[in-house]
Parts: sequence; structure tokens; C-alpha cells
Amino acid sequence: MTKTKISKAKVRVLIHWYLTGSVLKGTVDSGCKSVETHLEVESDDDFEKVAHVIRCSKKGCFAEQMVVRPVPLTSSVLINGQPFTL
Repeated sequence: MTKTKISKAKVRVLIHWYLTGSVLKGTVDSGCKSVETHLEVESDDDFEKVAHVIRCSKKGCFAEQMVVRPVPLTSSVLINGQPFTL
């Protein structure tokens, strides 16, 4: 590890969702319009060392990378034990 000294870190994540349509009419649609992350770091260590840790942590964040690089979704549904195809 880099042994970079970070005295304080604070992260805020904002997700902008939408939900439209009607369940009764079968027109429901939902999703995510955007995601924002805000990171504040305090450190007396070398700026470049801290920057390196931040770059690596963003690349290693599963949630952030799933948004940046969407992945295929496999889904299955069973109703009373029987397969149901949407």
C-alpha cells in the first residue's frame, strides 16, 4: 500500500431518480438520470500521493464503475415455481 496519511475524508453521493407512468395502465418507467459524487479529503501528505490514492479509489469503486461502464443484466422470474418471461 502507499501508506498515504489521510486525516479526514467525506463523501456525498447524489442520485437523481425518476419514476413516471401508472401501474394500473402498465406504463411505469423508472431510472436514474444522473449520479454525482463529491469527495473532500484532508491530508498533510504529499499532494501527488493523495491524488494517486484518490485516482485508484475511484477506479476501484464497484458502484462508480458500474455507472461509468454499464454491465449486462441477467434476470429471471418465477411465479409459483414456474418460469415467467417478461
